[in-house]
Amino acid sequence: MKVSIEITLLPLDQDFESHIITFIKRLRASKFTVLENPMSTQIYGEYSEVMFFLTKEIERTFEAQENVILNLKLVKSDRSHYEPHF
Repeated sequence: MKVSIEITLLPLDQDFESHIITFIKRLRASKFTVLENPMSTQIYGEYSEVMFFLTKEIERTFEAQENVILNLKLVKSDRSHYEPHF
Protein backbone atom coordinates (compact mmCIF):
# COMPACT_ATOMS: atom_id res chain seq x y z
CA MET A 1 0.00 0.00 0.00
CA LYS A 2 1.43 3.35 -1.06
CA VAL A 3 1.44 6.30 1.33
CA SER A 4 2.33 9.98 1.34
CA ILE A 5 3.60 11.37 4.63
CA GLU A 6 4.03 15.02 5.47
CA ILE A 7 6.56 15.69 8.23
CA THR A 8 7.14 18.89 10.17
CA LEU A 9 10.06 18.85 12.62
CA LEU A 10 10.05 21.55 15.30
CA PRO A 11 13.17 21.44 17.49
CA LEU A 12 12.68 23.59 20.60
CA ASP A 13 16.30 24.66 20.65
CA GLN A 14 18.33 27.76 19.80
CA ASP A 15 20.15 25.75 17.13
CA PHE A 16 16.95 24.45 15.55
CA GLU A 17 18.08 24.87 11.95
CA SER A 18 20.97 22.42 12.13
CA HIS A 19 18.67 19.73 13.58
CA ILE A 20 16.19 20.20 10.74
CA ILE A 21 18.93 20.10 8.10
CA THR A 22 20.38 16.90 9.56
CA PHE A 23 16.96 15.23 9.60
CA ILE A 24 16.16 16.23 6.01
CA LYS A 25 19.56 15.03 4.76
CA ARG A 26 18.90 11.62 6.29
CA LEU A 27 15.51 11.50 4.57
CA ARG A 28 17.12 12.49 1.25
CA ALA A 29 19.66 9.67 1.61
CA SER A 30 16.87 7.07 1.82
CA LYS A 31 15.51 5.10 -1.12
CA PHE A 32 12.19 6.95 -0.91
CA THR A 33 10.90 9.91 -2.89
CA VAL A 34 11.35 13.04 -0.76
CA LEU A 35 9.96 16.49 -1.62
CA GLU A 36 10.46 19.62 0.43
CA ASN A 37 8.90 23.03 0.83
CA PRO A 38 9.53 25.79 3.38
CA MET A 39 6.92 24.43 5.82
CA SER A 40 7.34 20.65 5.68
CA THR A 41 8.91 17.65 4.00
CA GLN A 42 7.01 14.88 2.25
CA ILE A 43 8.14 11.28 1.91
CA TYR A 44 6.47 8.71 -0.36
CA GLY A 45 6.63 4.93 -0.59
CA GLU A 46 5.28 1.62 0.62
CA TYR A 47 3.62 2.02 4.02
CA SER A 48 5.53 -0.69 5.92
CA GLU A 49 8.90 0.31 4.47
CA VAL A 50 8.47 4.04 5.03
CA MET A 51 7.16 3.57 8.56
CA PHE A 52 10.02 1.21 9.47
CA PHE A 53 12.51 3.78 8.17
CA LEU A 54 10.77 6.74 9.86
CA THR A 55 10.49 4.94 13.20
CA LYS A 56 14.27 4.61 13.31
CA GLU A 57 14.92 8.17 12.13
CA ILE A 58 12.42 9.70 14.54
CA GLU A 59 13.95 7.80 17.45
CA ARG A 60 17.42 8.93 16.36
CA THR A 61 16.21 12.54 16.17
CA PHE A 62 14.50 12.36 19.57
CA GLU A 63 17.61 10.90 21.18
CA ALA A 64 19.74 13.75 19.80
CA GLN A 65 17.51 16.54 21.14
CA GLU A 66 16.14 17.45 24.53
CA ASN A 67 12.88 19.04 23.34
CA VAL A 68 11.34 18.48 19.93
CA ILE A 69 7.93 18.25 18.28
CA LEU A 70 7.33 16.18 15.17
CA ASN A 71 4.04 16.30 13.27
CA LEU A 72 3.06 13.62 10.77
CA LYS A 73 0.17 13.54 8.32
CA LEU A 74 -0.45 10.30 6.45
CA VAL A 75 -2.44 9.86 3.26
CA LYS A 76 -3.21 6.45 1.80
CA SER A 77 -1.92 6.96 -1.76
CA ASP A 78 1.15 8.22 -3.53
CA ARG A 79 0.58 11.94 -4.04
CA SER A 80 4.15 12.70 -5.16
CA HIS A 81 3.01 13.62 -8.68
CA TYR A 82 0.18 15.90 -7.57
CA GLU A 83 -0.08 19.15 -9.50
CA PRO A 84 -2.71 21.77 -8.74
CA HIS A 85 -5.11 22.34 -11.61
CA PHE A 86 -6.23 25.88 -10.82
